[in-house]
Amino acid sequence: MRHACPFVRKGAFAFVLLLLVPPVAVRSNAQATAQGQWSAVANWPTRAVHATLLPDGRVFFISYYSESLQPYLWDPASNTFTTTAASAYALFCAGHTQLADGTVFLAGGHIADYTGYAHAVIYDPAKNAFAAVPDMNAGRWYPTTTLLPNGDVLVVSGDINSNTNVDPLPQVFQMASRTWRNLTTAQLAQPLYPNMLVAPNGKVFNAGPSRQTRYLNTSGTGVWSNVAVLNFTGFRDYGPAVMYDAGKVLVVGGANPPTASAEIIDLNAATPVWKFTGAMHFARRQHNTVILPDGKILIVGGSSGSGFDNSSTPVLPAEMWNPATGQFTVMASIAKYRGYHSTALLLPDGRVLSAGGNVGGTNAQLFSPPYLFAGARPSIASAPSSARYGQSVFVGTPDAASISQVTLLRAGSTTHTNDMSQRFMRLGFTKTSTGLNVAMPANANLYPERCRRAFRRQHGSDFFQRRD
Repeated sequence: MRHACPFVRKGAFAFVLLLLVPPVAVRSNAQATAQGQWSAVANWPTRAVHATLLPDGRVFFISYYSESLQPYLWDPASNTFTTTAASAYALFCAGHTQLADGTVFLAGGHIADYTGYAHAVIYDPAKNAFAAVPDMNAGRWYPTTTLLPNGDVLVVSGDINSNTNVDPLPQVFQMASRTWRNLTTAQLAQPLYPNMLVAPNGKVFNAGPSRQTRYLNTSGTGVWSNVAVLNFTGFRDYGPAVMYDAGKVLVVGGANPPTASAEIIDLNAATPVWKFTGAMHFARRQHNTVILPDGKILIVGGSSGSGFDNSSTPVLPAEMWNPATGQFTVMASIAKYRGYHSTALLLPDGRVLSAGGNVGGTNAQLFSPPYLFAGARPSIASAPSSARYGQSVFVGTPDAASISQVTLLRAGSTTHTNDMSQRFMRLGFTKTSTGLNVAMPANANLYPERCRRAFRRQHGSDFFQRRD
C-alpha cells in the first residue's frame, strides 16, 4: 500500500489527531462552558472570501474582485498578516482544496460575473509560489474541487460565461502526469459550487443543493447514478453539506426563503435514504458549517430573511448540532453578520475562525467552543511521523487511562458555504499504561489523503482536549 501522508504529532499538515477525555471540575465562566465564547472583532487587511488552513497553522485567504490578485496569510500564533506571491489572475470565485502534500489546488477564477477563467494553479506555501497547470476545457466561475482517494482532483460545475452558462464536463486533474482527464460520459449541468464528498465506496457523492443527490464514478470516462431525493421540497442553495462521520452526511439550511430544516443520509446503508434530523433554532442561508474535534458541527452566520443575501435579518447566534442526539443547541452570538462571501475554519488550537462577508467586512472573530473551558488538555509524549492506511500507530501519553475518544480531522478549505476539504473520522484505539494504539483509516476512500512525497513541516501545538 502506498504511504498515507505524514501523521505528525505537532499537528499534521492536513489532519489533526485529537484525544478526548471525560470532563473534570474546573473554574470557568458558566456561559462560556455552555455556549462557548467569541473574541472581540479584529480588523483584517481584506475580506476572507476564500480560506484554507495550511500545514504550518497559518490561514491562506483570498478576497474578491481585483483584491484577489493579492492573497494573504494570517498567523494565529502571532496574529500577524503577510502577503503571498501575487497571483497572475483574479482567484475570486475559484474552487480550491488542499492537496496531500500541503499545497492548495485552485481551479477557475473571476473574469466577470458569471464568467470564469479556464486557468488552474497550485499554491505552495513552502515556496510561497503559484505554479500554473494546464488550462481546463473551459472557464469555470464557482466550481467545486474534490481531492480523490488516489490524490487526483475532481473539478465540476462553474459558469463558462453568461451566455454559455455552466460547464457540464467533469474533469480530473491527474497529479502524476499533470494532465486533465475528461469524464465525457458523465456530463451534467450542475448548480454552482455543488457539494461533492468522497463516499466509502470511492465514488463522489453530490449532496446538493439539488433535491436529486447522486454518485459520480470518476473512473474511465465517468458515470452518474441516482442515490436519493432530499425531503425538503425547495432548492437548498447556500445551504452547506458536511460528512460528519464515515459515509454520513448532514445538509443544513439554505433555500430562499431560508429553511431551518436539516437532513442526514447514511451512505453505508444498502439503500441510502435522506431523513430529517432536528431543525435549527433559526432558518439560515449563506451560513458556514465546521466539524469540531468532538464530532459536533458548528453552524455560523447566515440570514433568516428572503433574498439572496439579506443582511437586514442576520442570524447572530451560532448553533451546535450533536450527531448523537440529532439536536441543535444555541451557542454564543457573533458580533457581525456573516453571510455571502464569509468563511469559517477550525484552527489547530481548537478555536474556530469566522471571517469576511460582503457586509461582515474586513474583520474576523474567533470562537472558543465549550470544550476549551472543560479543563487542561492531556499531553503527548510521542507519536510517529508517518502511517499507512490500516496500520496501528502508538501515541504516547501519560493520560492514556482517561482518554475516551480519538478523532482525525482534515484541514478545511472553504468558500461560499462550501468547505471542499474538511473531513472527520473517529478512530479505534486500545490503551496501554503509557499510551494508545490507534487504528488509522482502513483505506483512502474513508480518508482521501494519499501523497507522493513527504511533507513533514509541523505547526503550533498538539490538539488534545477534554470532552464537553
